Amino acid sequence: MRFAGKVAVVTGAASGIGKAAVLKLASEGAHVFAADIDEAGGQALAAASNGRIDFIRCDVTQPADIEALMNAAAAKGGGIDIVFNNAGAGGDRAPIDEIAPEGWDRTMDLLLKSVAMGIRYAAPHMKGRPSTKNGGASIVNTASVAAMGAGYSPTAYAVAKAGVLHLTKVAATDLAQYGIRVNAICPGFINTNIFTESLEVPEASKDAAKAIIADMSAHAQPVARGGQPEDIANAVAYLASEDAGFMTGTHMLVDGGLTIGQRHAWDPNEPGMFDALTAMEEAAKAGAAA
Repeated sequence: MRFAGKVAVVTGAASGIGKAAVLKLASEGAHVFAADIDEAGGQALAAASNGRIDFIRCDVTQPADIEALMNAAAAKGGGIDIVFNNAGAGGDRAPIDEIAPEGWDRTMDLLLKSVAMGIRYAAPHMKGRPSTKNGGASIVNTASVAAMGAGYSPTAYAVAKAGVLHLTKVAATDLAQYGIRVNAICPGFINTNIFTESLEVPEASKDAAKAIIADMSAHAQPVARGGQPEDIANAVAYLASEDAGFMTGTHMLVDGGLTIGQRHAWDPNEPGMFDALTAMEEAAKAGAAA
């Protein structure tokens, strides 16, 4: 019960990583305020929680909604100890030479500005929280492997997530004087609805699409299974806990090894560039000898 007596706020809470984080924090004693635009999903989550979870509707692209969320959670809970700024989606998929300004702005509002405003409106309610041997309150932000380099996502998404990483660092310095830690989590290929939603898969085809994505994800990285929302929830709980009390301004990469390199770096059946060049050289020598 690492979070007994703690008050937590989670955005994007009605499904996927957010839902898993809500359930994890609540199972370890936290009173969780779950925020989402999915009212049916959020209310169902709260109804099944025996009073451990409250649902508050919040559109994180609207700063006024975020402010109201934090104020409501603090008023009912007596303050805020943990915030998981998680809400998001795939954003605009257009490349940089085609994206419209409106698409760029929508993506930044959803994935970056929402995190900034989550920190902005939560922090006043986190100052002065009961200090422990490892510090006070904790903020965790959802970034992504896409923040690490090109090729993991559309451009606007990647830029927004890279912004979340830097925001995490500078916010950690701003809030250190109040005993508030700020860290980020970088998920890899996690089996959630974000892929089918981003690709605008028709409702009738979503189950089939999810099955295909799950099979693909099992072969996408060294760990031979697809990532699950619970994998990220466990890492978020660690960062939010006293066990991570000496960590701030940094990030955890939870990607099953997706970012370690080209596939040949971990798959012995996949030839690397050096192996391919060697094979070409040997073939050329054999041809010359003939």
